[in-house]
Amino acid sequence: MLKRLAAVFSDAPSWWWENINNNNNDPTRLLITSSLLVFTLSWFTWTLFIKKSKNTNPPLPPGPRGLPFVGNLLSLDPELHIYFTTLARTYGPILTLWLGKKLTIVVTSPTIAREILKDHDVVFANRDVPAAGLQSTYGGQDLAFSQYGAEWRMLRKVAVHEMLSNASLDSVYSLRLLEIRRTIGYLHSQAGKQVKIGEQMFLTILNVVTNMMWGGAITGGDRASVAAEFRRVVAEMTLLLGTPNVSDFYPGLARFDLQGIAKKMKVLVKRLDVIFDGMIEERLKINGEGGTSTGDGVKQSKDFLQFLLQLKEEGDAKTPLTMIHVKALLMDMVVGGTDTTNNALEFAMAEMMNKPEVMQRVKQELDTIVGKNNKLEESHIPKLHYLYAVMKEALRLHPILPLLVPHSPRETCIIGGYTIPKGARIFINVWAIQRDPSVWENPLEFDPERFLNGKWDFSGKEFAYFPFGSGRRNCAGIAMAERMFMFLLASILHAFDWKLPEGEKVDLSEKFGIVMKKKIPLVVIPTPRLSDPSLYQ
Repeated sequence: MLKRLAAVFSDAPSWWWENINNNNNDPTRLLITSSLLVFTLSWFTWTLFIKKSKNTNPPLPPGPRGLPFVGNLLSLDPELHIYFTTLARTYGPILTLWLGKKLTIVVTSPTIAREILKDHDVVFANRDVPAAGLQSTYGGQDLAFSQYGAEWRMLRKVAVHEMLSNASLDSVYSLRLLEIRRTIGYLHSQAGKQVKIGEQMFLTILNVVTNMMWGGAITGGDRASVAAEFRRVVAEMTLLLGTPNVSDFYPGLARFDLQGIAKKMKVLVKRLDVIFDGMIEERLKINGEGGTSTGDGVKQSKDFLQFLLQLKEEGDAKTPLTMIHVKALLMDMVVGGTDTTNNALEFAMAEMMNKPEVMQRVKQELDTIVGKNNKLEESHIPKLHYLYAVMKEALRLHPILPLLVPHSPRETCIIGGYTIPKGARIFINVWAIQRDPSVWENPLEFDPERFLNGKWDFSGKEFAYFPFGSGRRNCAGIAMAERMFMFLLASILHAFDWKLPEGEKVDLSEKFGIVMKKKIPLVVIPTPRLSDPSLYQ
């Protein structure tokens, strides 16, 4: 190109002079000839500089070669977090995959994660919403999947500063206490029997959440069966959210729902939606009452649903809270606030069962702080430093959202020296980052002591440890998750000794999904350890 342009410039004067002489000073032909010369030279110059400017843009991150039309789809492994970690060893801490027509960027580095979630936080504050996510959140109008903007800021303020603030959580402490005491009583009745501990913890969390939302809880003899059914619905929803979907890889085919994922999600959402509609209708009949009862004499000033409906009526004219927003926030609480915490608890319990010395140290701490002659209260929790370390270590090894919720840049930008196009899907492999041997000593070992130095927390400021995400789109329910995890785990460890069924070994294998869980549920046998049987009442 440069040689051609140089030749044009060097030949142009003689060519132009020759044409002037041959045209006998005809002004019209002179004007045309001169214009052609200027146009030709301008076109060559423009072509050169446009091409040069395009060549100065950094390339996409490296990645494996894909096939026409399908890209890298056929090479995907179901355990995506492990597959992405393996690819990073070959292609580096930021890599590109083409999943059908969808450009996907995978990040496996604290440094690159910081660039995205801190340095360019606003650019990456949007979500890449899967088709199943649109169905489960009333068209992406919830807090988790809504796009960044005034509506999202309104929902975030409602959730973080009103519903899930420390003051609000303090006000419903009696509900947490009631449900955990119910669980302890139920487990006491199952002493010596095999218990699927995950189901019981799920039901406890579910009852706390539903009581906080609208004052309802699941009681009676069918407690376990109801827990299993409700857990199945929520588990199926989270499974669909993490299932590879043709509609996401080829957005033009989304309307056909070729795998039926959107249809299945719609059926599951309808089951919860019927409950939401019933609770909303009931609350709308309440006129000016100052509170509701849980049915056990526990009085609340106002449940979350009443608060949301009141907020809807008072409404912000510029960014109003709609009924769809109300139901979407309830859906976030039921789905996001139960299965996640429950799975984290089950992993923590399994890790301690696999390391009896850790379990024994936790019990010694509980006996020192609480004692075997007392019931555990939430006021004891801040003093349980080793148990806090157990929680942090469980979330390091088994982050419940191993790839977080996918981000999407609102504009093309440069990250790590590579071009990240607008609209790409961004996976942050926090599972791999938190097992990075350059940061963590013996990264695959469950060792709570690494968290006793006070360096690591859940704020997301340290990009080698951020199980709840970081930046504007970090988890809104950190405070509630932390309280439920600690209070429930401390309570069942204080009240019971635990053992595996005869001949069984702990299985720590993971099952990938947007919410990661144990591949094989943990089955354990409780034995009462407190001195006075009345402490279980």
